[in-house]
Amino acid sequence: MNTNKLISLLPDMAAFVAVVETGSFTKAAEKLGITPSGVSRQVSRMETALSSVLIERTTRRQTTTLIGLAVYEQCRNMLDSAKEAVLASEQNANEAKGRLRIAAPKAFARQVLEPFLLAFTECYPYISLHVQVTDLRLDPAYHEVDIVFRVAEQPYEHLVSKQVGTIRSVLCASPGYLRVRGLPESPEQLVEHDCLPLGLFDGDNQWVLSQGDRKVSITVDGRYINNHSEMRLAGVKRGLGIGIFPEFVVQSALKKGEVIEVLPNWQVHSEFQGGIYMQFNAMRFMPNKMRVFLDFIANRFATSNIGN
Repeated sequence: MNTNKLISLLPDMAAFVAVVETGSFTKAAEKLGITPSGVSRQVSRMETALSSVLIERTTRRQTTTLIGLAVYEQCRNMLDSAKEAVLASEQNANEAKGRLRIAAPKAFARQVLEPFLLAFTECYPYISLHVQVTDLRLDPAYHEVDIVFRVAEQPYEHLVSKQVGTIRSVLCASPGYLRVRGLPESPEQLVEHDCLPLGLFDGDNQWVLSQGDRKVSITVDGRYINNHSEMRLAGVKRGLGIGIFPEFVVQSALKKGEVIEVLPNWQVHSEFQGGIYMQFNAMRFMPNKMRVFLDFIANRFATSNIGN
């Protein structure tokens, strides 16, 4: 294939990558800002040029063929190289500027990250922040985001990580609840108490605690299930039972005596604990806007009492 024909296929290759990564022509069209029929024509044009079926379509679903998967990998590399070219030009600019897209979990973003972000915008007026606050696990390798904040025991292995702190989970209940129901002295006694699971997925009412080499898994239940941390904390304060929270959620309430930590000598294992990571794609040329953001946020965590 000559160079002119190859150049004309570059937009079609980008559309094909979007279809594979989003899983549908409709979602790819939304991502690209065009119509689904337009995306379909681009993929068909590419299949004709390559004399190969890349995506098998039925009325109910679509499947990427083996040839399509091989072509996708090369097209993905092409897009990554194009991004590297843009990053190289941005790196050479003396001034940190441009739009930076970040994503962070809801409670963490609201209760920990927000003041850091506002301070950053004041220090770097030529950088605009596009913040996605979501508990969905966005991935810079597949979504339109530059940096993701992840709170977990382990970071994503395929991304570059910069750890800025740690967060532990705690069990707590209101003083009034504990006066009536008693203070649990072991994890096994939690089954005798009202507890507040998140209700996000099957099995999140299985609470795991450890002490040294001993690990205990307990199935808990209660009459108030809520995945919103602030609403769940309000329920605990009202005496509805024992809840698990990231420490930053209940730090103020603990200091005020509104809640009391339960089983403080046990480590609580949960989905929202561990390291605080900023993660991003590996790149040869990091734009200045990313570099200054990573350094700024790391410094803010280092000088705060959060995650240390």
